[in-house]
Amino acid sequence: MSDLPRKAVTRTAKLAALPLGFAGRATWGLGKRIVGESAEIVGRELQQRTAEQLFKVLGELKGGAMKFGQALSVFESALPEEVAGPYRAALTKLQDAAPPMPTRTVHSVLEQRLGPDWRDLFEEFEDKPAAAASIGQVHRAVWHDGREVAVKVQYPGAGEALLSDLGQLSRFARLLGPLIPGMDIKPLIAELRDRVSEELDYALEAQAQAAHAEEFADDPDVVVPAVVHQSEQVLVTEWIDGIPLSEIIADGTERQRDRAGQLLARFLFSGPARTGLLHADPHPGNFRLLPGGPDGADDWRLGVLDFGTVDRLPGGLPDPIGTSLRMTLDGDAETVYELLRAEGFVKENITLDPDAVLDYLMPIIEPARVEAFTFTRSWMRGQAARIADPRSPAYQLGKQLNLPPAYLLIHRVTLSTIGVLCQLGATVRLRDELAEWLPGFATETGEDDVAEDGPVGDGLVEEGPVDDGVAEDDSGEEERAAGA
Repeated sequence: MSDLPRKAVTRTAKLAALPLGFAGRATWGLGKRIVGESAEIVGRELQQRTAEQLFKVLGELKGGAMKFGQALSVFESALPEEVAGPYRAALTKLQDAAPPMPTRTVHSVLEQRLGPDWRDLFEEFEDKPAAAASIGQVHRAVWHDGREVAVKVQYPGAGEALLSDLGQLSRFARLLGPLIPGMDIKPLIAELRDRVSEELDYALEAQAQAAHAEEFADDPDVVVPAVVHQSEQVLVTEWIDGIPLSEIIADGTERQRDRAGQLLARFLFSGPARTGLLHADPHPGNFRLLPGGPDGADDWRLGVLDFGTVDRLPGGLPDPIGTSLRMTLDGDAETVYELLRAEGFVKENITLDPDAVLDYLMPIIEPARVEAFTFTRSWMRGQAARIADPRSPAYQLGKQLNLPPAYLLIHRVTLSTIGVLCQLGATVRLRDELAEWLPGFATETGEDDVAEDGPVGDGLVEEGPVDDGVAEDDSGEEERAAGA
């Protein structure tokens, strides 16, 4: 058995201690205020101390705690630099690593799921894991036909650990809110919890990955490893080498950053149009930059890993997204308002000023107004600050908007992708991708509507109240393998 179930008491104790630590720091902050330090300085120190403890605990655990940390990590661009700076390395590490399970446990799972002669399926099998994450880990191997493969092995007891951790985290989600200004943490945790069973099902993951691999088989820009074999708790896929996106974020050239950003945006919008599925875990651990793009060896392709969680979207992304985006760019406040009301973003018992709604949306869609937009951490912090400031009209209006269940996962995946683009600092021709792949967007919006200048930006979509319904989940798991 894995060490996950046996250490359940320890895991619960560590997670339960988090809110106590938060409360202690709040008391400390009050004391500092009493002796005369400014609210801004005290608030900054509180946030920094809270982040330090949170990410330390999450980094020590697998299961739902680590999954939450990975989901949160793509939003580090929204943190104030004095908080994000010291913990950026820890956050990035959550995307790629977890303590490995013992070799004997790996062998036991493989014997149970592939049979006592499981070693005959491989010419080679590396016992040392290539990567690990919240519900399993990946081993590099050579399949019996000579192909290099990634073997994803699920931790025994992973489902129990996921549900336990996320249940604990949901109890004090409110206390985590200040870490990511403008983001409602509770729907994120609820979504992760609601999709646990789907993520644990490697048959569903194999189906989603196979669909993408087939569709993108001859694509010059995107590489998806083919599925080789699947059984309960074990998934074997082709191995791909490449530069992890986290390394591009840390040390990549401007050309690599821009190319990675463009391809990431292309995959986000083209995937649903081409496969009817939305890859729902767009954090850097799930992507590689591979040489050999359409312009030769010096060009780059995007390798995409881990299809453990997808949103099923027959026909692609919903047409109202593209239509409302285009109408917003056109400044058609009344039409946008009525469309949002029809889709449930504005509830029937709420009345808002259409022009105010347009003012709320315009900064958010700045990347779609210009021919090329440079995503930066400072831009994202500006967006988050506008939404999070209770004195801001955007804050007041955002609290009255609703997020329908059908759009919950789409919304979070889009936000996460924007977070990664800001980490990359990439200049992206986003409008080109929207025009080609987003239903309802490409119409008569003329070149006159395209701004000449770069980002003006302040505005990040807020996850406001979520209507009752089935929330979609993120996840994807052992993505961090160079080929899961």
